[in-house]
Amino acid sequence: MTHLNSGDKAPNFSGFDQDGKQHTLEMYNGKKLVVFFYPKANTPGCTAEACDLRDNFERFQANNYALLGVSADSAKAQGKFKDKFEFPFPLLADEDKSVINAFGVWGPKKFMGREFDGIHRTTFVINENGIIDEVITNVKTKEHANQILK
Repeated sequence: MTHLNSGDKAPNFSGFDQDGKQHTLEMYNGKKLVVFFYPKANTPGCTAEACDLRDNFERFQANNYALLGVSADSAKAQGKFKDKFEFPFPLLADEDKSVINAFGVWGPKKFMGREFDGIHRTTFVINENGIIDEVITNVKTKEHANQILK
């Protein structure tokens, strides 16, 4: 789905999290950044994925990673999701889909025989210099941390 590949420069995004705090690619210079896009807060697959990342957060920190979740949910929905599951990382509320479109993860999907447009669950691992090291399109929600930290 996405047009971005390993070796590409990551999009210079700007978005606001559940608390209205702005996040940009530049803010993460010098850190590895995991940007994970998920379809909808508080749904089973998205919850499993984010909880797996939460449960492995110390491993990410020990390896100089920052995590940033992104969906088209409202800041209120993202805040409830973050609080309910005590996520130690911010969740961007990308209602205008500017970050989602910059990474190219919005498009046609099929679910239960129905076609619609939505977010393709995709994770980007960006290095300290803003270059994409890996694009994970086959996300295993219950073991996503291991896919990233292998």
